[in-house]
Amino acid sequence: MDRRGRLTLRTSHVYFGDWTARGAHYWPDRVAVVDVAKGAAGRFTYRDLEARACRLARWLSAAGVQPGNRVGLLALNGVEPLDALFACAKLGSILVPYNWRLHRAELAGCVRRTEPEVLLHSAELAHLVDPAALGGARLVHLEGDGLPGSTPYAAIQAGDASPIPDRPFDEREVLALLFTGGTTGTPKAARITYRQVAWNTFTTLVHELRPGDVTLTHTPMFHTGGLFVYTLPLLTVGGRVVVLRRWDAAEGLRLLAEERATFFFAVPTQYQQLLEAPGFASADLSGLRFLTSGGAALPVPLLEAWQRVHRVPFKQGFGMTEFGPGIFSMEPADAARKAGSVGRPNQFVEARLVDEGGREVAPGVVGELWLRGPACCDGYFRDPQATAEAIDPQGWLHTGDLARRDAEGFHFVVGRRKDMFISGGENVYPLEIEAALLEHPEVALAAVVGVPDARWGEVGHAFVVLAPGGSAGPEALLAHLRERLARYKVPKRLTRLDAMPLTAAGKVLKTELRRLAAEAAQAEGSP
Repeated sequence: MDRRGRLTLRTSHVYFGDWTARGAHYWPDRVAVVDVAKGAAGRFTYRDLEARACRLARWLSAAGVQPGNRVGLLALNGVEPLDALFACAKLGSILVPYNWRLHRAELAGCVRRTEPEVLLHSAELAHLVDPAALGGARLVHLEGDGLPGSTPYAAIQAGDASPIPDRPFDEREVLALLFTGGTTGTPKAARITYRQVAWNTFTTLVHELRPGDVTLTHTPMFHTGGLFVYTLPLLTVGGRVVVLRRWDAAEGLRLLAEERATFFFAVPTQYQQLLEAPGFASADLSGLRFLTSGGAALPVPLLEAWQRVHRVPFKQGFGMTEFGPGIFSMEPADAARKAGSVGRPNQFVEARLVDEGGREVAPGVVGELWLRGPACCDGYFRDPQATAEAIDPQGWLHTGDLARRDAEGFHFVVGRRKDMFISGGENVYPLEIEAALLEHPEVALAAVVGVPDARWGEVGHAFVVLAPGGSAGPEALLAHLRERLARYKVPKRLTRLDAMPLTAAGKVLKTELRRLAAEAAQAEGSP
């Protein structure tokens, strides 16, 4: 009891996060993880996961890893990143998955900032490691030949698998450091706590999951989409996670059918790739209960193209590294009626839309999205300034995303605050222009950035990737926009690309598009 006689919970004594020990107790012989790259040897039960995590935890402890120490991971998807996550949970150490799509110098900066005691790495990614950034970190290679002095992971997995004793947990304890997407600047390492993971799992269960569900995880496990959108929640309730080493649309389509997946998450670009994959029309997707699209608004033409072949309900989701990642969701029945919406706030999530003064805006008015709830991260690792800028004293996370809500409480994300530009005194939201471009039957991908303009202050520069067989030129596509948008919203320039620059999570890399736009403007001699 506290001083006012209220019952309080001493969370430091709560049994909180030994997922594999509980899984081995409840469902020992049920298949938990299918590591596709390992073939027939890649099917692991919950008992297997517990033994693998215990072996790694014992080796890490013997190597001197203490609670709060960081364990780095530079690896492609597989069972090994999950081993590392669960082993860190047993010890109270912190998993730091590094983005293997970064430049070697960028990666070295992330390693220096987080100072891992151990680095586990895929052999094929060893060339990305700068030995000078490692300090005294011990090395472990997951397969093949690793860096000099590295310990083979197979030797670790031949070690002692006896159970690790229970330890006390605190809900604010950090389980992992996840770097933000880095699409607009230097990535920051969000402190992912046990509280955040637990409440996100609870929310996901309330809105989406059922015990025994099956999903395909393909998003890289250095990303919240790979680890925490569905993977860990599903492994908490006895489900099966099929892990794809790298995204491949044809392979993904095959696995959705063969493994009888019951739900699936991807970004719109990946749904487009699945649509175009050989065998799409004949694939047996009858096991799917729903599909979730995130990362960007799902274009209505893409939704309609899927629905003409496979009548699987689509749900538009929304999440981020720092919160959730399950923030909004909607029932499949609302997906078509509220096309373009990310849904309503999930259980245990407070959401506000505010103007520049922090005042709530009325329905239909665009405002910045603020979030509050127990699924918020604990700020950024060793960056108090960035933490203070993102999370205010009342606990609201200022997301930088712009959205509006309708009279029924459904939210529509219109873009990032940093992506919005002002043309002739009018606010322009690139997402609206992109959605209009995607209504053109020959456009597969579209993105718009704001660029300086001597007359209007800023104007749009659009980039598109055409669908196979498409031939529409820039003028035809701009004419298409003029039929749908106010004049000030129509981009001044439009460039066709063979491929859109994407982040590891499948989001458009707008920093690269701004560079291309600047080069185009310079070539034309305009500001």
